[in-house]
Amino acid sequence: MEDSVSIEGPVEMIDGNLTLRIPLSVGGDKLAPLARGIGRIEGDCLCVVIKPWLAEKLRIEAGSLVVVDNKNGKFTITRSAANDQTRPLTSRWSRPA
Repeated sequence: MEDSVSIEGPVEMIDGNLTLRIPLSVGGDKLAPLARGIGRIEGDCLCVVIKPWLAEKLRIEAGSLVVVDNKNGKFTITRSAANDQTRPLTSRWSRPA
């Protein structure tokens, strides 16, 4: 896939919801069409609310890192391996290490 995207970034708590705010400039623009129904564009970000059942399944909370990609033509959220390391977590979106 020519426009494949795989980026890592933080989960934020916004208005009581675990939320991803993915800048359009780092890949949110390519992920937005696949996030219809679960995401919306707000300013310069694609915002996706993570349902509690998914957060529990992925073992994530506010401050956790996730990897978001469009492999296989689907919007996919996975827990980042960085959550299990002892180094400080990042607070911005980037390509996974």
